[in-house]
Amino acid sequence: MDCSAEEQMVRMKLEPLNQISHLEFDLAKRTLSVYHTLKVDEISIAIAELNLSDDYKGTIEAELPNSKAEKSQRKTLIIVLLINAFLFVAEMTTGIIAHSMGLIADSLDMFADAIVYGLSLYAVGKAISKKKRIASISGYFQISLAIIGFSEILRRFVGFGETPNFNLMIIVSIIALLGNSLCLWLMNREKSDEAHMKASWIFTTNDIIVNLGVITAGILVWQFNSRIPDLIIGLIVFVVVVRGALRILKLGK
Repeated sequence: MDCSAEEQMVRMKLEPLNQISHLEFDLAKRTLSVYHTLKVDEISIAIAELNLSDDYKGTIEAELPNSKAEKSQRKTLIIVLLINAFLFVAEMTTGIIAHSMGLIADSLDMFADAIVYGLSLYAVGKAISKKKRIASISGYFQISLAIIGFSEILRRFVGFGETPNFNLMIIVSIIALLGNSLCLWLMNREKSDEAHMKASWIFTTNDIIVNLGVITAGILVWQFNSRIPDLIIGLIVFVVVVRGALRILKLGK
């Protein structure tokens, strides 16, 4: 269990089991603690069906964890979700204006993160079928956009398309870098070892790396007056987007 998508798979699988009170994920230790009044076999069978190479460690009597930490984490994830949604719109819009595939691809990566955060925060008590439907629609939408992006990159590689506006590339990427740095600070402030927070931290760290890549591509576009650096970074990020979309689609199964 190494990403938020897999955490959501487990949550959706166990949600129909009403006698489960709380799920506590630890990404660093790759463990899941289930607070329940069920027979262990029912939980083990449900998790085994996900084919995540699970390993049952044991059962002990325990009290539910403090809900204050969960409220704080929820508030942080809402803020991070809003920041990612804003950056998605900003980068997609300016990417189209600046003719930058790097910005467009990065905006879709932001969209992928926003989807994962949104699924984590989606109102508790909603029908599980609705959650799965939203996950499927989001995943297919991302893949469709990525296919269009790959086609556009191929078209530009063979000689079509304008050289990107490096000024917009660099300025917008710096804004995105600042936004993701704020998200990272919020994550670190929580000091949580739970999977959904650790995964969010990892996603945000990856976003910062991508932002730096787009900034570098913008500088290279400026130096060499070539669209190739922008296309290369765009191609790399689109691959990341497709990988994330495939993970999200697993939630809809």
